Amino acid sequence: MSESSSQIPGPSSEHASPVIRHIGLLLALCGILFFWNLGALGLTDRDEGRNAEAGREMLETGDWMSPTFNYEPRYAKPVLVYWLMSASYKTFGVSEFAARFPSAFFGLGLVLMTYLFLTRLRDSNTGLLAALMLALNLQMIGLNRMALTDSVLIFFTTLSLFAFWLGFQTTRERRPWMWVYYAAMGIATLAKGPVGFLVPLIVVALYLSLTKQWRSFWQEGRPLAGTALTILIALPWYAGMWWLHGSEYTASAQANTVGRFLKPMEGHSFGFLFYLPVLLLGFFPWSGWLIFAWPQTYKNWRAERKALGVTHETPGEGTDPSPVIPAPLQSDKLDWFAAAWIFATLVFFTLSSTRLPHYIGPLFPAAAMLTASYWSRCVREPSTRGGNASVHVVMWLGFLLAGAMACLPWIYDTILAGKLTKEYPLATQLTLGSGPYVAATVLLVGMGLVGLFGLSETRRGAAFWAAGGSLFGVVLVLMVFVLPAANRYFVAPQQELAYAAGLNLAPGEQLIAYGATRPSTAFYARRKVLFVGSGEEETLRRALGQPGRTMILLPESFVDKLPGDLKNYQPILKRYGYLLLASEPMVNIPEGLLPPPPALEPKIFGH
Repeated sequence: MSESSSQIPGPSSEHASPVIRHIGLLLALCGILFFWNLGALGLTDRDEGRNAEAGREMLETGDWMSPTFNYEPRYAKPVLVYWLMSASYKTFGVSEFAARFPSAFFGLGLVLMTYLFLTRLRDSNTGLLAALMLALNLQMIGLNRMALTDSVLIFFTTLSLFAFWLGFQTTRERRPWMWVYYAAMGIATLAKGPVGFLVPLIVVALYLSLTKQWRSFWQEGRPLAGTALTILIALPWYAGMWWLHGSEYTASAQANTVGRFLKPMEGHSFGFLFYLPVLLLGFFPWSGWLIFAWPQTYKNWRAERKALGVTHETPGEGTDPSPVIPAPLQSDKLDWFAAAWIFATLVFFTLSSTRLPHYIGPLFPAAAMLTASYWSRCVREPSTRGGNASVHVVMWLGFLLAGAMACLPWIYDTILAGKLTKEYPLATQLTLGSGPYVAATVLLVGMGLVGLFGLSETRRGAAFWAAGGSLFGVVLVLMVFVLPAANRYFVAPQQELAYAAGLNLAPGEQLIAYGATRPSTAFYARRKVLFVGSGEEETLRRALGQPGRTMILLPESFVDKLPGDLKNYQPILKRYGYLLLASEPMVNIPEGLLPPPPALEPKIFGH
């Protein structure tokens, strides 16, 4: 298929019906995976708690320029996600759902955008495969259900790169799409800093270098005017922050960008090959096919270069002076662009000293495109190199993951639970139940069906639905059976007590979080919190000496470490190993605020 404008029209009327059905399917699937029970679990710490509270404080204070957390400047991230959260709070009210809604919304937008992009350039079936792969993987489901900056970042970096392709590699409406390419980089920079423009830039630079199209880009890509547009969008906020906060802001911003790249922050260094297992697990089950899609794309690119070399030779007698490159080689350009996208992003974040699993999220749309293209070829042409081997890899990855899930209850009980009790007092009382075993069973059956269908030349296409269905089942089991129990013991207790404290403390009165200092405490208390870590008892002693009513939220195991005279501090509430102490014993609890107590109650301090 040629990628000229004459061969990439939008969906015609005869194709409208499958496109509508596909979009309906994607909306239903993303509605379940991204939006269903989005606010049922408490905010995780640390990033979710900080981001959600920063957005809430922005709405409360009306300061739309300078983000704050706990009413102190927060320079770690730019402002866009806080604007989005504030708008969500204004629409839905302050809640976990509203904090996470921007991530889910842009996750849905990313899936639909990928579908429409590939439907325009290839066909609706390939577009559907890629969109489903992008929606049905562990990494993207997790990011789109959390109050983080990554979902918004990935949407705009992907929009930028899609627009580059439409503006540079196609002839229809070239100029408008190139402006979108530059504008989206500017918006992405407002979402998560310099990485917002660096990811698209390094991908495009690598692709132009490999395809030797720099001269054409300088002539037709409008790099100077486009860069000015990117700067015009991103710079005003950064300049405003520098104007308001000066060197304090620039030093913090530098530490969270250049400093994060050059030195590990908060112990997040890991190994040099850290992102390979992250990609295998995070993009499961499609990662088994991706392993074979990338080298196949490289071979096709080499074949295309060879064909181009032949056509550029001086024609001899009796030869066609203007041979045409075969159409399949032209269609491989998009695959090669996706491969360069994956490689450049993976190398960039690998070179960074600070490494976290979600950093490589911007390459997942390219991985979905490349894998969908490869698997479509495997279905159309059963003799495609690596087809059967890729099915075996998917199966064995699934079997390994199923085995890990089946072992999870034993691993938790014998290894993890005891280590978690310092921060989560009743961790040993949590039982994972049958959820991990059900999830393992779903995976085993699903991977068996992947092998049954994938190794059959006549039924190979059904392997995709078996793989996707098994992952969908596993995610549902985790969301229904495993995560609520973990939330009850690990996440919710401190947040429930913080909410109760915030309801009962007047302005000017003091809430202290001692021991387990989680940022989400400020979000649930709706007020400034004094965070005092273990070993900072002198800070706590000075705080307790201040006049006025004070409440202290702490793990029950930290009671013995409390300094000073505690005769006036009474334990007024407790949840799953956490206590709320107050200098005055009276507290009002709204009906229905706290869930029923656990089966085995901890001993109450002071009784």
